[in-house]
Amino acid sequence: MAASSFYLLHNLLTRRRDSNYHSAALKSIFFFMPTTLALATSLLIILYISSTSTLFLPHHLQLTRSASASVNTEKPTKLFSFFPPDFALFRKNSKRNGVRGESEDQSNFKLHTGSRGMYSNDTELFHDRDVFFENYKEMNRSFKIYVYSHKQDDPFANVLLPVVFEPGGNYASESYFKKNLVNSHFITKDPSTADLFFLPFSIARLRHDPRVGINGIKDFIRDYIFNISHEYPYWNRSGGADHFYVACHSIGRSAMDKAVEVKLNAIQIVCSSSYYLSSYVAHKDASLPQIWPRQGDPPDLAQERSKLAFFAGSRNSPVREKLLQVWENDSEISVHFGHITTSYSKELLGSKFCLHVKGFEVNTARIGDALYYGCVPVIIANHYDLPFEDILNWNSFSIIVATLDIPLLKRILQGISVAEYLILQNNVLKVRKHFQWHLSPVDYDAFYMVMYELWLRRSSSRVGS
Repeated sequence: MAASSFYLLHNLLTRRRDSNYHSAALKSIFFFMPTTLALATSLLIILYISSTSTLFLPHHLQLTRSASASVNTEKPTKLFSFFPPDFALFRKNSKRNGVRGESEDQSNFKLHTGSRGMYSNDTELFHDRDVFFENYKEMNRSFKIYVYSHKQDDPFANVLLPVVFEPGGNYASESYFKKNLVNSHFITKDPSTADLFFLPFSIARLRHDPRVGINGIKDFIRDYIFNISHEYPYWNRSGGADHFYVACHSIGRSAMDKAVEVKLNAIQIVCSSSYYLSSYVAHKDASLPQIWPRQGDPPDLAQERSKLAFFAGSRNSPVREKLLQVWENDSEISVHFGHITTSYSKELLGSKFCLHVKGFEVNTARIGDALYYGCVPVIIANHYDLPFEDILNWNSFSIIVATLDIPLLKRILQGISVAEYLILQNNVLKVRKHFQWHLSPVDYDAFYMVMYELWLRRSSSRVGS
């Protein structure tokens, strides 16, 4: 069909015919070209789907385990193996928390978990460990933040100043960050020395303030930016490009609709960090981890994890509906919607994998929950800019599954051998300190990791005063 269209075009351009011929040829082209384009588009869509899902893998490459099989304890098939055939298992000597140690040769091997449950070789926790630790020292030494000043008698002090109590709940990350920042050594009173300027309004607290509410947040932000741009010179020097704000509640994604410069120029540190959102720009903005705050040491992880995978949550998205449709009655993948009768923490402690499934928003606190309880996160949320992705190699401690591959979830998880799983879980235990908030920040905790993301986004040269 495409050949016919090009043949007609060739004749039209190279042969001398009467006007009737040209008219007929043009009609033929305009008839065939849309059909040709539609066919080509369909082929491209099929190629894209086949490249992002294991549904189209040849039969001999797919896993062949039965639905009732337990987690694979033998050497996995080639597709899901990230060790060569002669790779030795972990040393027999045990280490803390029951996770077996690696030999020197094995520690040089790397694990990579692809977006389709396929593996290559990458187990390093950081993209570049040496660069991170060197930059971290420099950040601690030189990074400076200026916070716009507000007093206790300000009419909106409850929104602009840090909370006086210990933050709690699903959106505590926002309050923890501000509380930690204003008491840190990163703060400067001299704006000429500042690398970045912090916009201290709290989206979560604006949402609950009866004077503002959900419908008034956009107007509040617009007015706030107008005020600081007229009272201070700093915003106008860069159009807000050296400013940032922090928000965890999903309402933050639309809070800047009447302050377009904030959306386009300022650095947005937000939990709703999806590439689907036009307001979120990867590399300019960054993902804030949504973490349910917990005090004290993580729980004992010595108990047996007898369940393959666990999820509990609301039925508030097509992705979760699909998960329920496929796995609701499965004996190894435990899927709960609504109230669960068992203890949430015990379910996390008793499961090998814990599912983070996209709901109304791409972010939930489930990744932080999984890490805290030593459960390997399985992320089923397309186009999620994961927290600290510039720093951490998520492939070394989590499994990422395309939403299209929900029917293959059990095959993917059962294709992970005991040795492979222990590497993942061992890295979970190493990484979870980066996903914890403290009233007084601790090196490499969530506060310092967010600061590092900001440090990476600071301007390479300060704007002159």
